[in-house]
Amino acid sequence: MTSAKTVLITGTSSGIGLAAAVGAARAGWTTIATMRDTGKAEALLEVAAEAGVADRIQVKRLDVTDAAGIAACLDEVIAEHGRLDALVNNAGAAKTGTIELMSLDDVRAAMEVNFFGVVAATRAALPHLRASRGRVITVTSIGGAVGQPFNDAYCAAKFAVEGFMESLAPVAATVGVDVTVVEPGPVVSEFVANQNLDRPAAVAAAGPYAPALEAYFEAVRDVFLADAQTSAEAAAPIVEALAADRPAFRLQTSAWARDFVATTLADLDGSAVQALTSAWVR
Repeated sequence: MTSAKTVLITGTSSGIGLAAAVGAARAGWTTIATMRDTGKAEALLEVAAEAGVADRIQVKRLDVTDAAGIAACLDEVIAEHGRLDALVNNAGAAKTGTIELMSLDDVRAAMEVNFFGVVAATRAALPHLRASRGRVITVTSIGGAVGQPFNDAYCAAKFAVEGFMESLAPVAATVGVDVTVVEPGPVVSEFVANQNLDRPAAVAAAGPYAPALEAYFEAVRDVFLADAQTSAEAAAPIVEALAADRPAFRLQTSAWARDFVATTLADLDGSAVQALTSAWVR
């Protein structure tokens, strides 16, 4: 067992999760880096070795859609390290499409990973976090604050996560557990690429929505070219929240993300958000 604080991070094979795991280890945390397929751990371990923190990172298999697997993983962490001081819910999956062109199974699958996986991991971790007076940090998205065209299922899941965490936060605080959501904007990572989206095929299959989908792709490309962060930049607020005495409930990862989310937080009748996102599809 170790006296070092221990954090478990989900979805660390690439992107923000990988950068957060290395950043947490650099900050002195014993870092349990989990992923659904541990065969993809090589990139994480290489970056950790380059940073000189490989000895602080332990890779474990964890599929957030498997409640029994979550419980077993946490049992191992407690047996091996004696404590859990923080959970970082990062695992997720992008899903592009609009509801008429999606099956209900597509929507349920997006909710399972992006929402129920967060709920399951948080539920299982809370007894250990109560014992350590620890914290839950959840990577949501600007898509958890502003609904975006052709992201019906993804944004629905992220909105649900934000509502869940916002409701949990004051209750968790009564037992010494801090709750924070982190909202990245566009990030240059494998997250979007991992959905294996064939843009020409998606437009060809979009039927009456094809012009709007093509316009959306162009708008997103322009945003990424102008404002995308690196994974390390997006992960930095997560590491800062791990160390903060009392982290804020809601954190954005860039000035662009703060300005974007501010649109909805001050938009009482919804007209500002509709004006913003409608411009993406025409």
